[in-house]
Amino acid sequence: MNIIFYRYNSICEPDYIEAFKKIGINVIEDKDGSNFQIDVQEKIMNLGEIIAREKPMFVFSINFFPLVSRVCDRIGVKYLTETVDCPVFEIYHSEIRNTCNNVFLFDYAQYLSVKNENPNGIFYLPLGAPVERVSSLLGNEKKYKYDISFVGSLYNEKDPFMNLKISEPSRIKLQELMEKQILEEPCGINYIKENLLEKDIAELKRDGCSNPFVGTIENIDTFVAINNYLTYHMAYMERVRYLNKLAEEFGEGVVNIFTGSMSNELSCGVDLHDSVKTLTEMPFVFRQSKINLNITMRSIQTGIPQRVWDVMACRGFLLTNYQPELEEYFDVGTHLETFCSYEELKEKAMYYLSHDAEREKIAHNGYEEVKEKHSVVNRVMSMIRMVSTK
Repeated sequence: MNIIFYRYNSICEPDYIEAFKKIGINVIEDKDGSNFQIDVQEKIMNLGEIIAREKPMFVFSINFFPLVSRVCDRIGVKYLTETVDCPVFEIYHSEIRNTCNNVFLFDYAQYLSVKNENPNGIFYLPLGAPVERVSSLLGNEKKYKYDISFVGSLYNEKDPFMNLKISEPSRIKLQELMEKQILEEPCGINYIKENLLEKDIAELKRDGCSNPFVGTIENIDTFVAINNYLTYHMAYMERVRYLNKLAEEFGEGVVNIFTGSMSNELSCGVDLHDSVKTLTEMPFVFRQSKINLNITMRSIQTGIPQRVWDVMACRGFLLTNYQPELEEYFDVGTHLETFCSYEELKEKAMYYLSHDAEREKIAHNGYEEVKEKHSVVNRVMSMIRMVSTK
């Protein structure tokens, strides 16, 4: 049994390739997605030739590619894709309606926004834990090196908000909306969606904020404005604020960040480390930290981000902001811990730093839960099962 895996060098690709192989599927890789020396038409032609030659069960990719869907629809082969990012603007491309599609979205709010465009080809499916890979890498490593750790971007290098060419009153209004959003809800963007006016979108559009491509199924100017301009800035605001406050509360040497982002806004109490390699170094940080923080990007409105699954796969203790879907898969206080405000974050961090046995039991329970029910292999099998019963 063959499949074609259309690759663009997503960090998640190796885990899915190994998962397919584990269940007996031969994976043929098409690496044109990461080849910027050839144009779209050549990629389409090359993929068509591989499909004709290999006659795969389906073509698979991490995240949705309209060009792959177009090829599969014309040839008559199934296209499976699992999103690992949110937002994925491409799911609003008209190619999402193709009958070949089997698109799996991990954020339920994102799923609801597009499912009616292709009811038989769009599904909800959470992400998975790379249990086997990290277990093999880490072995029985248990030595703690860090108290509280956050691994990830501050998003200031990807944050276009500060460079927006908009009026000062508009900038102040947007800043106030973001502050209110952070205070009102521990996750999502509902407050901003309800209070962002058409005139605000119009001003953002004048600065170049518009649909990233032609052929969308609807006008997504508001969606782009929020997710390309505001959620990055909110991530920066929240992550810097929480880390600085924790460092102020706990003192130097307790709060750690592993990042490639600019760190000039972080207080001197936060221990700064270089970014770590996702596949080979990050698991050790998760295992060697007493508390692993997750502060979810606001564009992931309800879903569980990959960092959650990664920490738990490493037998790390997770303290994450609340997301609605967490309680569908985990028992809070048994498998992981959550917070809805900075005060709750501080209190739980303080508690679990001084209660080793409880913390380690929760980390163990979380690992066993994802190992049994939520591995990447589990997700691959679910995709194939759902598609085979269509």
